[in-house]
Amino acid sequence: MSEQLRQTFANAKAENRNALVTFMTAGYPTVEDTIPILKGFQDGGVDVVELGMPFSDPIADGPTIQVANTKALENGVTLKQTLELVSKARKEGITLPIILMGYYNPIMNYGDEQFIKDAADAGANGFILVDLPPEEALKIRNRVNECGLSLVPLVAPSTTNERLALLANIANSFVYVVSRMGTTGAQSSVASNLDDLVSRVRTYTKDTPIAVGFGVATRQHFESVGSLADGVVIGSKIVTLCGQAAKGTTYDVAKSYCEEILNGKKHKILSTEEFLEFKKIAAEQGKLFIDQKNNFDETHKHSMRFGDFGGQYVPEALHACLRELEGAFDEAVADPKFWEDFRSLYSYIGRPSSLHRAERLSEYCGGAQIWLKREDLNHTGSHKINNALAQVLLAKRLGKTNVIAETGAGQHGVATATACAKFGLKCTVYMGAEDVRRQALNVFRMRILGADVISVTNGTQTLRDATSEAFRTWVTDLKTTYYVVGSAIGPHPYPTLVRTFQSVIGNETKEQFAKLNDGKLPDAIVACVGGGSNSTGMFSPFENDTSVRLIGVEAGGDGVDTDFHSATLTAGRPGVFHGVKTYVLQDQDGQVHDTHSVSAGLDYPGVGPELAFWKSTGRADFMAATDAQALEGFKLLSQLEGIIPALESSHAVYGAVQIAKTMKPDENLIINISGRGDKDVQSVAEILPKLGPQIGWDLRFDANPASYQK
Repeated sequence: MSEQLRQTFANAKAENRNALVTFMTAGYPTVEDTIPILKGFQDGGVDVVELGMPFSDPIADGPTIQVANTKALENGVTLKQTLELVSKARKEGITLPIILMGYYNPIMNYGDEQFIKDAADAGANGFILVDLPPEEALKIRNRVNECGLSLVPLVAPSTTNERLALLANIANSFVYVVSRMGTTGAQSSVASNLDDLVSRVRTYTKDTPIAVGFGVATRQHFESVGSLADGVVIGSKIVTLCGQAAKGTTYDVAKSYCEEILNGKKHKILSTEEFLEFKKIAAEQGKLFIDQKNNFDETHKHSMRFGDFGGQYVPEALHACLRELEGAFDEAVADPKFWEDFRSLYSYIGRPSSLHRAERLSEYCGGAQIWLKREDLNHTGSHKINNALAQVLLAKRLGKTNVIAETGAGQHGVATATACAKFGLKCTVYMGAEDVRRQALNVFRMRILGADVISVTNGTQTLRDATSEAFRTWVTDLKTTYYVVGSAIGPHPYPTLVRTFQSVIGNETKEQFAKLNDGKLPDAIVACVGGGSNSTGMFSPFENDTSVRLIGVEAGGDGVDTDFHSATLTAGRPGVFHGVKTYVLQDQDGQVHDTHSVSAGLDYPGVGPELAFWKSTGRADFMAATDAQALEGFKLLSQLEGIIPALESSHAVYGAVQIAKTMKPDENLIINISGRGDKDVQSVAEILPKLGPQIGWDLRFDANPASYQK
């Protein structure tokens, strides 16, 4: 009901006051509190409510909203139940405009068209979708307008004039201006230079009202921001107060806080009959809606998408970070001097890494000849050093002094810390608390190299949460900070960038194998798959060599028929996660699944979009190896070839052995041994008592080796 929203802002202007827009997560602190809080808002003088649709991975939000999302999901709140709460609120006399605010994946999972229709039927006025890119917003805007609702665009200090022009054109009620870079959260002061930002936005929005938020918490903030804007948005402070409220008091807390902010000034509340009249008008306007054909086509040297996958599904503020990174990457890969600098580091890395035939493993399989690409012999012990050094060179080109990274198994963290030590840059690594525990040795290695390791205690406390925290840090301090993403995941340009720097693996492999085999190509290549850095790096140079089978092996955990695995391409479905459309492990409501793997580096619920594309086209095949099967691969390579592989690579070893057994002796299969297993010896010792019996490996760690002496 965009007409009600427009009239609300018009009434506030006519009454010479600012509209107050408040936020609350649906189902927080309990489901039963939602309606009383909405009533408290209405009786306290609020003009518009943003009702948060809970999402498992809200990367634009600070700790307060993260906690509210988590609690609401624990309370069982779904997208359907959120709409039911809106419908119930309307039946109980709440007539102020309600805008549903959240992330795209649950809506995509629900079905865009059906969700918009159901939201209109429930009585919602419109939507704010935090991570919806402009090209997608144009499609959804038409569906929203057909229902007489409003799609409210978000703009940030970093929004370009080109994007501002488009976003202003999408708006049919008001524009939400994010006043500062970073994540949501109450602040002690309002953003500086807010007047310049508001002036620039108004150049494009003209007479469309703007509401400013992010950091507003007090009456003084409200007055200060209100002197520049038509409306003021308050969120985290109210969420905190309601979360701390005694049971049964959230109505009073919400009402009294809003009265304090407004200094007691209130406006007329619509009657139910007046609200229903607006709903009727909205339906009539929707019937008369004429499809708007706006186009938005930002220029990108490298395509943002791999078929249906890829893109930039990120909060508006993150576009500045990605725009700067993309420009630096495009310039670097076109600059011979960059490649000269990168290749000059090959001797430091230990490149080229060796390729050799695994004679005893081949004999064991009795099928194809198995070859090993030894990325485990690289400096720091894995393929991660290739990408880390290349990205640190980009950081230096951009003049950044601080480098951040996320890590799961710790190898990317070690590689990034190594690169920063070599080039004299400050390094901070985000690592899930569970992975910190599992990979204590790598944590210590990072600290030896001078890096700060931040243990992330949010959510599952694994790679997924470390990645979210790194994104939040990056957008908060772009001026001095460079984010070295470790896998082929995330929004454009990261998947292309990481694959480009890791393609040294596949290029070397192709050249080395041809030299050893009279110019031939291998028949199959196998790599483990987590996010996709080692697999895309190995596979991409062979993409057009269709005689070469490409096989990715994912983490099957306790089995893909259980809830404890990380086999995204095997058991997931398309969704949006960490800024990219790809395959995602998610529940029926579009919430991202918890994952499990014996390998910390594969314990991730998403996957690189290029791998998703190869799956959709059939160019690559994917299978899963369970924890026990990975341990079998670990044992086989260790005892048949004298090579202790990383648990990540052990998944590939197991999968390759099964495939090799079905091939002919004159065929050749290459395994990418992406990392060495030193880091995993402690983990293997811990899990052998449980998994060893499943594979007939009766080995136990003895803290007193002297007991073995005769």
